[in-house]
Order: sequence, then structure tokens, then C-alpha cells
Amino acid sequence: MRFLLIEDNADLARSVRERLELEGHAVDHAVDLADADDHLAVARYDLILLDITLPDGDGRSFLQRHRAAQADTPVIVLTARSAVSDRVDTLDLGADDYLTKPFDFAELEARCRAVLRRRGGAATTLQTYADLTFDPMGACVTVAGEVRDLRNRELRLLEVLLSAPGRILSKDQLCDRLFSYAEPVSDNAIEVYIARLRRKIDGSAARIETVRGLGYRLTSG
Repeated sequence: MRFLLIEDNADLARSVRERLELEGHAVDHAVDLADADDHLAVARYDLILLDITLPDGDGRSFLQRHRAAQADTPVIVLTARSAVSDRVDTLDLGADDYLTKPFDFAELEARCRAVLRRRGGAATTLQTYADLTFDPMGACVTVAGEVRDLRNRELRLLEVLLSAPGRILSKDQLCDRLFSYAEPVSDNAIEVYIARLRRKIDGSAARIETVRGLGYRLTSG
């Protein structure tokens, strides 16, 4: 998953990024609302983590604009404001969840998982293609019932491919989903991860096809 963290506290932002990146997510960091708008203009995110008190305005105004534009990206608000009225107002504006600072990182991770499950419209988000089954919340992949051991980035790459089976995805599109702007990415990074993923799902009816000059797509048969 690719997250956008909108937070002006550098120490907290660094801690949140490091924790979520350990889970295999790509996390971009915006220090204020203007920076957040710049990120959203060029990238698509699976989840937004939003502080309320920011240098150039109130995060609730951002949330209101976000929903008014019919954007459905889930938003979890992170704030030191703990009054019930603050929580109610923020949820009414369109927040999907609300977490009061200081918070436990394990709880943040659990709330991210819960919001993403709800976004999928079900208690489970199992994805199945041919004889391959992927459980993104459990970080588990099976091929014809056999569990395969995938690392975090391989799991995320498979998730992206499963989201659009048969569709050609370019290297740039895959990089956009797998890496944050702050991460150094080599020219052959996608080729390396594609090769690793192919080895991990070897024997499956699902396969990753290279479309020369265009990119990659997940096919079966």
C-alpha cells in the first residue's frame, strides 16, 4: 500500500514512516497542506494519515475539500485533540477513523488495517486469481493451497498486479505504487522484484508476462 502522511512534527513523522515501512508500505511525507496538495496532484494513495494542526491551516479544511472533490481515499486523523466534540466533528467531515496523540504504533497499524478492510467492503480482502490466493491483511500467499514465503515488497508487488489482472502496468506505474519519493530506486529495481516474485510463484497457473517496451501484466494459463 502507498500512504500519505501529513504531519509537521518531524520526529513523529519519521517514527510513523519507519514503522509503516517495516510493514512493507511506501510512505510519502507532507509537512503541510500545500505540500499534501502537491503530492496528491501527482500520485494515488491507498490511505491518508492527517494531522489537524498544521503550519498553513487546519487539517479539517483539507478533509472537507478532499471529500467535496468526491475523493474516496480513506483518511485517519492523528491529533492531540481528545474532546468528544472534536472527534464527532472530524468524523462528520468524512474521516474514516480518529487516533489521539500520543498513540501506540501497534494501534495505528491495527486501525490502518481495519480502515483498509472496510474500504474493501468486507471483513476479508482475500484476492484470488487462477490457483493463487493472496491475503493482504495476513500477508499470506498460497499457490494451489501451498503457502509461499514472500517478502514485504514482493507481497506489495503481487497486490498491485492482482488489482488489475490482464492490464499492462509500466515500470513507472509499479515504482509509483511500491516506493515513496524519499526512497532511492535503481533503474532495474522493478526488474529485480519481478524476477523474485516469478520465482516465488513458480508452478502457479498465474504468471507475470513481460510486454516488451510497455511493462508487465498478470495472466493465467
